Amino acid sequence: MSSIFKPTEIQGVSFQSICQEFGTPVYVYDGEKITNQVKSIQSAFGEIPLKIKYATKALSNINILKLIKKAGAGIDAVSIEEVRLGMMAGFQTDEIMYTPSGVSFEEIEEAVELGVMVNLDSIPLMRQFGEKYGSSVPACIRINPHILAGGNLKISTGHKASKFGISISLLDEILTVIKEKDLNIVGLHIHTGSDILDAEIFLKGANVLFEAAQNFPNLKFIDCGGGFKVAYKAGDPSTDIQEVGEKVSAAFRSFCDRYGRQLELWLEPGKFLVSESGFLLVKANVVKASSEITFVGVDTGLNHLIRPMMYDAYHDVYALNDPEGESEQYNVVGYICETDTIAAERKLGKVSAGDILVIKNAGAYGFSMASNYNSRLRPAEVLVWNGKAQLIRKREEFEDLIKNQVVLDL
Repeated sequence: MSSIFKPTEIQGVSFQSICQEFGTPVYVYDGEKITNQVKSIQSAFGEIPLKIKYATKALSNINILKLIKKAGAGIDAVSIEEVRLGMMAGFQTDEIMYTPSGVSFEEIEEAVELGVMVNLDSIPLMRQFGEKYGSSVPACIRINPHILAGGNLKISTGHKASKFGISISLLDEILTVIKEKDLNIVGLHIHTGSDILDAEIFLKGANVLFEAAQNFPNLKFIDCGGGFKVAYKAGDPSTDIQEVGEKVSAAFRSFCDRYGRQLELWLEPGKFLVSESGFLLVKANVVKASSEITFVGVDTGLNHLIRPMMYDAYHDVYALNDPEGESEQYNVVGYICETDTIAAERKLGKVSAGDILVIKNAGAYGFSMASNYNSRLRPAEVLVWNGKAQLIRKREEFEDLIKNQVVLDL
């Protein structure tokens, strides 16, 4: 269970000093927390041959990717651009899994040319891939296990109605296409969703792959995806990674015995590695009382952090000058021309215009989902590493908004 933890610094570097140096709004990441999260998974899964493939979509800054590599993990990319970012960060092509969904075949060809493992997610793609490459290029198949799990339907990806993967009910057709097209399938993959708490769900998904794997004689790895839940508020449970590691590892060892040889187990954590490392520091622009509630309007909104609006996600918010205070109730709202409530009916210390607020759990799907909606500029990113705060992305300027626009003489 989580406890109330409201830091005012990272590795001895105060949030106040970061705001003074880099301005607000600003995303701040604790590099030490990220590497420790990688180590916690490595420890939980013990001695089995494990490969961690960080889900790049969660936070794709090149410097974060470099930290992930330094910690001993590879990456999972869902676009060719993420593949290229990973390569720029120093990952070798054999450290990158490419898991697209419904992309053009030209993008698949580019991935093959670059030399990364391609994860095939449809029967038509299997056929097209086989016609082009036959057995000359090894590939993985993404299976839809028909498991409904996750914190929100929008991030549940393994149920029957999901667009992701190939239905497990089509296993016979999968095998027929493999034979017809002479495909070289070396991996099987699932990803059931995000914010999964119960270790039994991970085990259930793994067992779907273990059973299907008996039909694939040339496998090198089983990829169980990710989706580990992190805590967002006091009393919130999080995935017991040790329990998941012990149960899935034991089942994997048993499977390998039945399969007849040792395979690798791959995992694709994203949010688990970076969410708790991240903080969005913002400034109160105005404190406005109405007949019902007092609003704190801040210098950010759904253009920088869309999760509360898109997923009804909870993010703990506190006033930097009085982090433990609960004297006043506020709605913390953004500056976008939409209803972008970041935090509703929250007890905070007294907030005045100019005060800094801290938004927790902003490391995953924060900056990576940011936009220029309302023609607003995206914020800076700062990494704290070895006790030093370093700029890893400049704050956008107005020129960045228009640099790709073509102005006509109308």
